[in-house]
Amino acid sequence: MGNLRSVEKAVEAVGGRPAISRDPDAIRRAERLILPGVGAFGDAMHNLQQSGLDDAICKAVNDGKPLLGLCLGLQLLFTQSEEFGSHDGLNLIPGRVRKFDEPGLRVPHVGWNQIEGKLSSPLLEGIREGSYFYFVHSFYVEPDESADVLRWTSYGRRFCSIACRNKVWGAQFHPEKSQDAGKKLLRNFMSIR
Repeated sequence: MGNLRSVEKAVEAVGGRPAISRDPDAIRRAERLILPGVGAFGDAMHNLQQSGLDDAICKAVNDGKPLLGLCLGLQLLFTQSEEFGSHDGLNLIPGRVRKFDEPGLRVPHVGWNQIEGKLSSPLLEGIREGSYFYFVHSFYVEPDESADVLRWTSYGRRFCSIACRNKVWGAQFHPEKSQDAGKKLLRNFMSIR
């Protein structure tokens, strides 16, 4: 599902001790989880289901472990995606994954863009509104509940760029490619209990 090594290096750079694993037991033993990803939603969910990681991730969340989804990892947290058909997700945050379809809009959305919003969260401690992060995506999440939207970004439309429900967070951007603001976000996640 993509960018594991770059996320691993970014977590190491902020003082974390990451372990990449496809073993459901390792997921259950982890202190916290990061679900990164690039690629297609349906293929990613198939991979998670084939390895048993879907159940292990949901069990870890039910046990109160913090989870951070990144890019495709954010989208996988949702109920369903319309990417290349209809696919069920992990359903940890109720809502849908939709395709950018505004006329004349260049898709994928690639490059630096700002996050907006004022809701407080330990994930965003010390990150100011308007900070720039690096995005690469053709689909966006649409939470069912506005309370699950932590930050917005504008690209052809206003879309949810950071979602949160309980101890589950997801960011549409790549913090591992987002310089100081991305490092700060990862450092904050590493301190959440």
